[in-house]
Amino acid sequence: MRIGQERAFVLHARAWRETSLLVELLTESHGRVGAVARGVRGPRRQAQRAALQPWQQIGFSAETRGELWNLRAWEALDLAPRQVGEVALAGFYVNELLLRLLPRQDPAPELFARYARLREELGRLQPLAWCLRRFERDLLDALGVGLPWGETVEGEALDPAARYRIDPGQGLWRDRTHAAGSLRGSALLALAEDRCPAAEELAELRLALRTVLAHHLGGAPLRAWSLMTEVARVGRSAPGLAQHPVDPLE
Repeated sequence: MRIGQERAFVLHARAWRETSLLVELLTESHGRVGAVARGVRGPRRQAQRAALQPWQQIGFSAETRGELWNLRAWEALDLAPRQVGEVALAGFYVNELLLRLLPRQDPAPELFARYARLREELGRLQPLAWCLRRFERDLLDALGVGLPWGETVEGEALDPAARYRIDPGQGLWRDRTHAAGSLRGSALLALAEDRCPAAEELAELRLALRTVLAHHLGGAPLRAWSLMTEVARVGRSAPGLAQHPVDPLE
């Protein structure tokens, strides 16, 4: 079958055979798809190859035989956002998360729109960590495994001053012992109400959402998490650099 006039964001591209690229796309109508771009690694195909860089939005046509599609034509629809430093690390993390959690060829138009918004948000002057926490929350919702962040598993409204722990498969439980890994109700309410919390609460949300994501990743951690930890370790040991207790995106 031939697909034409489709929009997509490039999640990943790697060399395939001698002259081609294997590309992972988040498409508007078909969800995540794998596709082959043939003959693009020569010197005369630089412009076409550049349009297949991560975070680039493209319009394309393809043949859909088998699991891997064959790209027939494509073009960049805009300028991909410029990503350096922590923003580049965040982009790597988001794309790896989608590659690991999204099944292929399962339409998710709401996630396509959410990715487009995140792409704009990463270029603005706002807390990077908050952009990521909101996207993680919305990704879980789009996958059908989101949690009711504003109430407990028993249906009770959260107390901003209390502490809670998260069961990834059930939801929130009040923790009267204040055990390690619990977090403030005020942090969870901020996430539920889509308002940026205080810095210390934002750090608690990072750990809580990572617990939920790790559960759905099946025990195989993301490479981006290891990279974040290494960047933080180098930052702590380098004089003059900001101190990051866990990773640079907390």
